[in-house]
Amino acid sequence: MQIVDPDSVLVMQFAKWPEAGRVKTRLMPELGAEGAMNAHVRLSLAVLENLVASGYEVLFLWDRPLDTVPDAASPIIDRLEHHGVGCAWQQGNVLGERMALALESGLQRVRKAVIVGSDCPSVDAEHVRLAVAALDEVDVALGPSDDGGYVLIGARMTVPGMLADVAWGTENALEQTCERLRQAGLTFALLPEKWDVDEPEDWRRFIGQSSG
Repeated sequence: MQIVDPDSVLVMQFAKWPEAGRVKTRLMPELGAEGAMNAHVRLSLAVLENLVASGYEVLFLWDRPLDTVPDAASPIIDRLEHHGVGCAWQQGNVLGERMALALESGLQRVRKAVIVGSDCPSVDAEHVRLAVAALDEVDVALGPSDDGGYVLIGARMTVPGMLADVAWGTENALEQTCERLRQAGLTFALLPEKWDVDEPEDWRRFIGQSSG
């Protein structure tokens, strides 16, 4: 197996600031706004630990700059400092634009860039390494989720519009992304399927596995 230089890879974690009523809204009927926010923090920390364990450089990207950091973000910020993980914020308006710009920016200084969302605790360190290895053979690696979206995207090159006009958050997101990549002339590979946390049953699955 080819050994990849860790310094040639950047793994980025996308996250929203933990604010009650703005995060994990589909969990709110069961957990309430405060509980959903706390779930978001717990998920963000779980993902961060997985990404750090991959051995690659990690960059944490908040959804927007804020003048005042929410108190609920303190556990995340403390963990970032503990691991020496830098943080910045995402650029662009819609998710596709944000991911494309983050990948493009990362690839200006590394050979491979990977993005994982903060609601994807099933993406362990080995899954990240699998994506990085796949990028030896293809331009883009996608980690499908069981709801028709994807939990990870990695790239060794980008082209304009490669993630445009995708119905994010729907069961068609992965299929549409694959079609955009074909249209852009990019090769891609699909990794083994994982899952993310959107609905209450997803949260119960995460809690069950965490406590198990």
